Amino acid sequence: MDIKNLMAYLILPIAITSCSSVGNDTEEDPVTPPTKKEIKISTNVSGITRATDTGFDTNDKCGLYVVNRGIDNSSSALKATGNHVDNMRFTYSGTWTPDTPIYWMDNTTHADFYLYFPYQSGISDVNAMSFSVKTDQSSESAYKASELLIGSVKDVAPTESAVVINAKHVLSQMVVNVAAGNGFTTESLAAANVGVTINGTKVSATVDIATSAVSATGDAQSIKPWNTDGAWKALVIPQNVAETNLITVNVDGKDYNLKKAFTFVSGKSHKFTVTVSKTNNGINVNIDGWETDDTDNGGVAE
Repeated sequence: MDIKNLMAYLILPIAITSCSSVGNDTEEDPVTPPTKKEIKISTNVSGITRATDTGFDTNDKCGLYVVNRGIDNSSSALKATGNHVDNMRFTYSGTWTPDTPIYWMDNTTHADFYLYFPYQSGISDVNAMSFSVKTDQSSESAYKASELLIGSVKDVAPTESAVVINAKHVLSQMVVNVAAGNGFTTESLAAANVGVTINGTKVSATVDIATSAVSATGDAQSIKPWNTDGAWKALVIPQNVAETNLITVNVDGKDYNLKKAFTFVSGKSHKFTVTVSKTNNGINVNIDGWETDDTDNGGVAE
């Protein structure tokens, strides 16, 4: 064998070994894709406290929509379907748990969150969701079944922590207190059979989940409020009520009517102190708004 062939014979195994080594390095060190973070939520209830005064109750259910932002962080409109997350049901048991786990699109894309309570299936229009309060809210369960909360938080970066959503009361709360006037004493009124009815309010509405706007619909009906701790409470659709017998107080079978127009404001608790008086066969009424407006809203009912 001449010297030229000998050198080629010695170099060939080295080249083969070198090429093989490069291939093995590529296979043994693959690029691992980033793991997507699970979406978790927590809630705060602002404004009027719920019936239990402790926020949400075990087995309460809410719905969640998540809308991804664009590459330039521009926002997109909430839709009934086709969002990153469409009406996922969450159940409360100290923390909120989705029916199935949901995840951020990636580790960089921001998103807008829209939450509402209580959960409804088959929402066809997120800008006009149908909702009704109970006409009979005389029990705690019926009162709470009339509750409606909506919350949103915008431009949230992907996180492993729970996204905090501030859930706001979008209905009005009506609190009626009955006090003894002329011809009654506190003791005689306490011993009497007293009932309260709220009249002339629409009990149905359409609700925009994106903006929290509530629009009253349908015909006016009467509501039986819940008597708790000496006060009558009811949840009312926000609306303007024309002059009518807004509140009827029945004492031992006799009706005393408050004839009044009133505006129920979303997220407000309206307090009505009704003083029942036999003097003019009617009642004297003083109304203090949940927020002081420096206006005497009182009136006299015949």
